[in-house]
Amino acid sequence: MENFFLDNEDLLFQLEHMDLDRVIRLYEDEFAEAAKYPYAPKDVADARDNYRRTIEIAGQIAAEFMAPFAPEVDATGVKLVNGEVIMAPPTVKAWDMLSKAELTGLTFARANGGLNIPLTVLSMIGEMMSRADASFLNLGLQQDIGATLERFGSAEQIARIVPILARGEEGSAMILTEPDAGSDLQAVTLKATQTANGGWVLNGVKRFITNGCGRIGLVLARSEDREGARGLSMFLYKRGKETLIRRVEEKLGIHGSPTCEMQFNNAPCELVGERGRGLTKYTMWLMNSARLSVASQGVGIGEAAFREAEKYARERCQFGKAIIEMPAVYEMLTEMRVAVEAGRSLLYETAKVVDLKEGLERVSELHPEKSAELKADVKKYVRYAAFFTPIAKMYNSEMANKVAYDAIQIHGGTGFMKDFNVERHARDARITNIYEGTTQLQVVAAIGGVMAGTAINIIDEYAAEDWSALPVHLVKTLEKARDSLERTILHTKDTNSQEFLDFHARRLVEMATDLIMAWLLLRDARHSPRKLRLAETFIERLQFRVKAHSEYITAEDAFFMKNYREILNIKA
Repeated sequence: MENFFLDNEDLLFQLEHMDLDRVIRLYEDEFAEAAKYPYAPKDVADARDNYRRTIEIAGQIAAEFMAPFAPEVDATGVKLVNGEVIMAPPTVKAWDMLSKAELTGLTFARANGGLNIPLTVLSMIGEMMSRADASFLNLGLQQDIGATLERFGSAEQIARIVPILARGEEGSAMILTEPDAGSDLQAVTLKATQTANGGWVLNGVKRFITNGCGRIGLVLARSEDREGARGLSMFLYKRGKETLIRRVEEKLGIHGSPTCEMQFNNAPCELVGERGRGLTKYTMWLMNSARLSVASQGVGIGEAAFREAEKYARERCQFGKAIIEMPAVYEMLTEMRVAVEAGRSLLYETAKVVDLKEGLERVSELHPEKSAELKADVKKYVRYAAFFTPIAKMYNSEMANKVAYDAIQIHGGTGFMKDFNVERHARDARITNIYEGTTQLQVVAAIGGVMAGTAINIIDEYAAEDWSALPVHLVKTLEKARDSLERTILHTKDTNSQEFLDFHARRLVEMATDLIMAWLLLRDARHSPRKLRLAETFIERLQFRVKAHSEYITAEDAFFMKNYREILNIKA
């Protein structure tokens, strides 16, 4: 019996060695529900056992009911028939299996029919499903709508909607993007108008809406008579005859995921939370989970592409030997393996940070008497989550593209053919560094944390741990690279030029991300000789990347920017 959890040595390793004790205690409110729900854990060990069982069930569904049918889903895609989206039969079957396994409400509260699973575990399940079929993640793990309602909706909205989503009875969508408002959500123009009886209706068009055919949606719309973010509110709606699916996009990849253009014609809806806070509060809150979701998708695609490439390289013989024995090939495969595992360590560290943030905020709300003592930790993890989530999304989406591209290269000409899965992985990977914020926007989100010292603080926290059992030269290499990063940050500040900072922002963020992943891999190496070899390989290459970025940034300040502008005839 195949299982995408049990066959993954590194995923098993991560779950075994991840420090989730505090996350569990926060999420379970010191196991307050153990007496109320028979399936609620009674202690940390019980919770870990629950998580493992849940992940194992999801791993079996991914391996048996999704992966074998992913080529068929890719070939069939989705169709729009008489205004309704028709999905590929295997997609419907996989969703039905998840629903029957009671995995469609993973993160929701038990009171609403959910399992109260932390984002760390959700990310593991997301990785496995993305390895099976990257397009399914956008449909099968759509937790954002229910989670947003649980956090910001009224008690009546929560009781009416979230149990439906938990049971998997309806699909759902987060409806943000418009033809002229992609990444710039402040430019949203879809109009929400209040009616005479106090209700609301929506009018306008939304585009590029993932799973827009879902019956339940949260819609970002302009409710106030003013421009910018403060004019936007969040609305809950249930799709009826007033909302038309005008088209389903024909995409390069993730063919099993419907991407819809929607037209709202006086569509009834209801306000969620406060007016004017739709973007500044509710959508921004969603960014952490959205970035985590794509990061897990990137790791899953990278894992799938690497496995295909390694298998092919072991079986394919040229010049009298398997091509995996050739240095040019085994170097490429090793770098792919290292890149995937580095990204996985970053993904689960990021998920844990977000879980701590969410758990601390939840406990502070449930127990106001504890808010004062938790205040410093809440502030810290809010800041850390705002930094970790964009770098995890940035690195893992770029990694997925590179690994999938190299997997085709290892296959040679056959990799360009639809007979092999790697061409699908490459097409599916391409969207990951575009949607939910392009890589360039992730850099914009992360550079503040680099320049304000958050990245250095995180790195210094890792460096302060006990590394005495590991090779001294590895720690020294990372300490030297950390000092190089700090000098480069100070140099950038000294230029007192926003354009200079913007020009070099990605290099600075990549330096910080490299260092964070290196410490995480070194932490893993405490438990495994295999992980030590992997960390050594990563750190050996890291020192040259950091040195190259630093030297480029600290070279003659305006020279490179001037040349780039002049080549494109851009005025200073």
